[in-house]
Amino acid sequence: MSNDIRSQSVAVNFRVNGIDRQISVDPRYALSDVLRDQLSLTGLHLGCEQGVCGVCTILIDGEPAVSCLTLAVQAEGCDIETVEHLSESSSELGRLQKSFIKHGAFQCGFCTPGVLMMGQYIVKSGRGRDREMVRELLSGNICRCTGYEAIIDAIVAVATEHDNK
Repeated sequence: MSNDIRSQSVAVNFRVNGIDRQISVDPRYALSDVLRDQLSLTGLHLGCEQGVCGVCTILIDGEPAVSCLTLAVQAEGCDIETVEHLSESSSELGRLQKSFIKHGAFQCGFCTPGVLMMGQYIVKSGRGRDREMVRELLSGNICRCTGYEAIIDAIVAVATEHDNK
């Protein structure tokens, strides 16, 4: 057997959307590819695959991360949330998703999963009431269609509702 690392798989354990997973991966594989290809979480989109556009943003241990630059092996023991986790059930959208629809916060939808995950982080972190803070935190998520105002409106609406509960 060759000692070539490319031919060796590594066992990785993590929790994805509340479910414990153990998978075997090539150590060079990006977390984005593993989530999409091995776990069929295709709500996660891939854009630039260089960590610049934010389309593949997920939450790792509650913090935003671009999954295209995160190796799957780096997620060992972590709690990962993807856009699929935002829905309250398989038939009902989550609050943030409903707010995006209400405020017209997407057009083509390509950037939406990454923007939603950043929005989830913003709301959970308690920074969603300050429009300028929301704008700054969204600066790593590129949207070519909406102009961001509707996205900010949707996030602020959920954050305000969240704070009042």
